[in-house]
Amino acid sequence: MRLHNLKPNPGSKKARKRVGRGRGSGHGKTSTRGTKGQMSRAGSSVRAGFEGGQMPLIRRLPKRGFSNAMHRKVYLPVNLGALDQFEEGATVDLEVIQKAGLANGTADGIKILANGELTKKLNVTAHKFSAAARSAIEKLGGTCTALEAGKEASEEVAQPEEGSEA
Repeated sequence: MRLHNLKPNPGSKKARKRVGRGRGSGHGKTSTRGTKGQMSRAGSSVRAGFEGGQMPLIRRLPKRGFSNAMHRKVYLPVNLGALDQFEEGATVDLEVIQKAGLANGTADGIKILANGELTKKLNVTAHKFSAAARSAIEKLGGTCTALEAGKEASEEVAQPEEGSEA
């Protein structure tokens, strides 16, 4: 096998359509654009869903129901089996979980799930816990601290400074 023997798989490459090369090419004269009209002109384009001024299909259909997509909260899952890598009695918070590479990406928080087996006592701080995960952590003598979504561990309790009254 040499570089000059390499070829793409059959059917994976398609020749581009060469238009405007005379009548004998089959794509001559109007270059597959038809005769007259908006799309036959150079530089013309219409946005997706535009139907020439007619009421578009998406606006003709009835709208029903409610979508929570804009307001939903997305949580990154972290399994108990993954938390077993930390040493006995460790405090596992958001920073520690992210540094360990267990929860990467953008989301509103971290949720601890009960998949896998936990064998060590841990003090876990996260945004949410499944009921089974909470009971498994507490059964081993650990603690579960829930944060509000979108908040960091340091913002959990705002303590007033000593000597100042709020």
